[in-house]
Amino acid sequence: MNQNDKQDSGKAPVFVIMAGGFGTRFWPLSTKENPKQFLDLFGHRSLLQQCYDRISGLTSPDRVLVLTNQSFTSLVRKHLPELPEDNIIGEPSRRDTAAAVALAAFICRARYGQATMAVLAADHLIEPRDVFTKTLLSAVRAADAGEKLYTFGISPTYPATGYGYLELGECLDDDNGIKHFKLISFKEKPDFDTARNYLESGRYRWNSGMFVWRTDTIINEIKQHLPQHYEAFAELIPSYRTPAWEERLRATFEALKPISIDFGVMEKARQVSCVSCSFNWSDVGGWPALDGLLDQCEEGNSARGQLVTHQAEGNLVYAQDESEQVALVGVSNLIVVRAGKQTLIVPKDRAEEIRHLVAKLQDAN
Repeated sequence: MNQNDKQDSGKAPVFVIMAGGFGTRFWPLSTKENPKQFLDLFGHRSLLQQCYDRISGLTSPDRVLVLTNQSFTSLVRKHLPELPEDNIIGEPSRRDTAAAVALAAFICRARYGQATMAVLAADHLIEPRDVFTKTLLSAVRAADAGEKLYTFGISPTYPATGYGYLELGECLDDDNGIKHFKLISFKEKPDFDTARNYLESGRYRWNSGMFVWRTDTIINEIKQHLPQHYEAFAELIPSYRTPAWEERLRATFEALKPISIDFGVMEKARQVSCVSCSFNWSDVGGWPALDGLLDQCEEGNSARGQLVTHQAEGNLVYAQDESEQVALVGVSNLIVVRAGKQTLIVPKDRAEEIRHLVAKLQDAN
């Protein structure tokens, strides 16, 4: 990190890491007790730890908050022991991202006053780190200077149907190669032909689910577009750091209807901008996302573990224990996963159905 990337401690942004997902599409490695964000997929650091590593040099641990499910708070402490315990906030029930963002914004304002807040996901892969840092700080400076909500748009590399899209308008600024655009609209996950048109037009970016804004800006937008959320958290926050907090937090969440921050606020807000990102990004949405990240042989088989094949191609094999051997004969385009005492075998084009399998397993248990 160069000198220009360093932030004065009093003006440094507050980083909010969202780490509450259950990661069902990575079963059997990801489980209800140890979901995707806590997985060490490549043998060095968990996805949550890698997210923290990307921003650890930009601020002090005291200005990093992790919002997670209440049942995961001990896991977060284990993975990020450098954080103050008070900075790990457990949500008592799942109410989607609008509730998490609203809670984080009110806590940020109570603790840090008027701060700029960056919302990041715990389960993304991003590299190179220096390009991400440059892009992030460019958005932080712009959000801090005005009343805009900032998104991060990823340049699409193929006509993906699993991502939402951002439609870009006029270019507002070029900050040393980091281009800022006015955002025209959010687009839901498209069909293949629509996604191909988006890709060919050059005017669309994948919605990464990362955001930057000032706390007063996002709280005002929540007040306008989600008044129930605003009133609920405005009434809750006086009990922050008091003995009544846990009980009141539980009651607040139970009364809210689930809604995402995208649906609830971002699609309705007028002052939304986007930084166009040039770093490599993956939301690691499921096993197929590892295809280009694991070692690959001439037959196009991607693998972690000891793989032996005969006339098998295009398969993805993942062994939690790298010493385990997996043998494939005459099969193509399969996902094979060994984790503990469980094995998953599924065609790549049906990987999305793993979550249905997980639901059946949970019902059976």
